[in-house]
Amino acid sequence: MAEQSLRKGKVVSSILTIGSMEIFFTKMHGLGNDFIVIDNLNGRIVLSKKQIVFLCDRHKGIGADGLILVESQKESDSFMNYCNADGSEAEMCGNGIRCVAKFLKDGYFKSKDIFKIATRVGIKEVVCEKDGTFSVNMGQPVFSHSDFPESSLEFEGINFNFVSIGNPHAVGFVQNIKHCDLSGVGSHFERHKNFPNGINVELVEQKNKKQFEVLVWERGCGATLACGTGASAVYAVCRKYKNADKNAVISLPGGKLFFSENKNGEIIMRGPAQSAYSGIINV
Repeated sequence: MAEQSLRKGKVVSSILTIGSMEIFFTKMHGLGNDFIVIDNLNGRIVLSKKQIVFLCDRHKGIGADGLILVESQKESDSFMNYCNADGSEAEMCGNGIRCVAKFLKDGYFKSKDIFKIATRVGIKEVVCEKDGTFSVNMGQPVFSHSDFPESSLEFEGINFNFVSIGNPHAVGFVQNIKHCDLSGVGSHFERHKNFPNGINVELVEQKNKKQFEVLVWERGCGATLACGTGASAVYAVCRKYKNADKNAVISLPGGKLFFSENKNGEIIMRGPAQSAYSGIINV
C-alpha cells in the first residue's frame, strides 16, 4: 500500500498515544485463532519481546495466540509484522493475514476487495469474497527445506511428513483424533533437534478424500483452535500422499477452512475473519 494513501484514511481502532505507553488495539480472530492487532502504519510503535508476551498473556494482559503490527510497505498494501505469544517472530500466519485484510478494509479501503499484504516470506494476495470470507493465495508448498529432514519420521506410532508453507509443519495421520495426545506430541516435536527453527505440528484424521479433521500445535504458542498455515500444510500433504480432492474442507476445533488449488499449483485458502472488540492498554 502506498504509505501516503493509508495515512489519509480513517484510523478506526488502533493508534498510539504519543508520549505515553498507552496503546489502542483491536482484538480479532479467524476461527478462534485470536490476535491483538495494532495499527503501526506510522511506524512509531516498537514492542519488546517482554511486552509482546505480556500483551498476549490471557491472565495478565489482553490474551491472544499472537500479536500483529500492521505496518506500511511501499510494494504492498501493508506489512503483517506477526509475533507468536512467546514473543518470537513468525514467517507467516494464514488466519492472521485474513484479519489484516479485514482490518484494512474496515478502516481504510471499504470499496477495495483485493489486497497485497507483505509477510516475512513474501507478498500474499487476499481477496474479500462476497459472502464475507477471505481467500488467501498461500503459494506453492515446499517439501524439501533446511527446516526439516528430507524423509518422514515416526513418533508414538505416528508417521510424520514435512512441508513448508512459508513456515515449517509436521503432519501426521491418526485413526481417531479424539484419542490423540496433542500436547505430548506437539511439545516433543516443537523444539526437537531435527527442526533447527522449531516446527508446527498437525494431527490429521482423514474422513474421506474431501474432508479432514485436524488438531494443531503451533510453535511458540501451543494448542490453538485453528491455524491457517497448518490447515494449508495438511491440504498439501493430503494432495501429495493421500490423493485428496482438489477441493477439500479442513475441520479444526474452531471451525472449517476451505481449500482449492489454482493452475500454478498454489494453495487457495478461504475462511472468515472477525473483529471482537477494541480497547486501550498500558505497556
